[in-house]
Amino acid sequence: MTVPNSLVLIAILCALLALIGLVATVGAVKKRKVFGTALTLITSLLMLSLAALFGTVSASLQGYRALTREELAAVVVVQPAEQQKFTARFTMPDSTVQLFSLAGDQLYVDAHILKWKPIANIFGLHTSYELDRVGGRYESLEDETNKVRTVFSLAKDKPVDMFHLRRRFEMLNPLVDAEYGSATFVGSGKPATFRVLVSTTGLLVRKAEPDSSR
Repeated sequence: MTVPNSLVLIAILCALLALIGLVATVGAVKKRKVFGTALTLITSLLMLSLAALFGTVSASLQGYRALTREELAAVVVVQPAEQQKFTARFTMPDSTVQLFSLAGDQLYVDAHILKWKPIANIFGLHTSYELDRVGGRYESLEDETNKVRTVFSLAKDKPVDMFHLRRRFEMLNPLVDAEYGSATFVGSGKPATFRVLVSTTGLLVRKAEPDSSR
């Protein structure tokens, strides 16, 4: 998703207020106003902290897409190669295409989903998701244990990831209601085109016409 403009603007506004506060603090120091110095310094530090918080949230949401209903996450064309091997061509909503060579009997896809609390909705943050991994899955547990495993990342590179930040820092609890992973898999033994969909309950796959990826 594109980071909400309101979130970016709030981070910039807080940074500007912090800068103004620091300038005012310097002025108060020169005039030897102890109370004024302390007040403006505390306010500046608060604004700076808020700017850092909103800036971090903005950066950590790069690659996530807003989810307000059942959304198309990708169109996948599966083409069997040899026994227990196949290719999967992903076409994303932004028209980017990725091709993966996988081993297994089934196509496996998982995603990260973030559900925000009402207070975060005010800043334009709503339930969002990001496809995380694609892999090959074996039907047999013995094959899954002993045969070649193939797994690749579908997530975009980012300096920080809100999904992992939420688990590390309790201070984000007031903003994020829940974070969870969701996965789905489908047979890969025959040529087929699938639509990978995301709803508020998680991932699902539906068979599509071959030309739906165009």
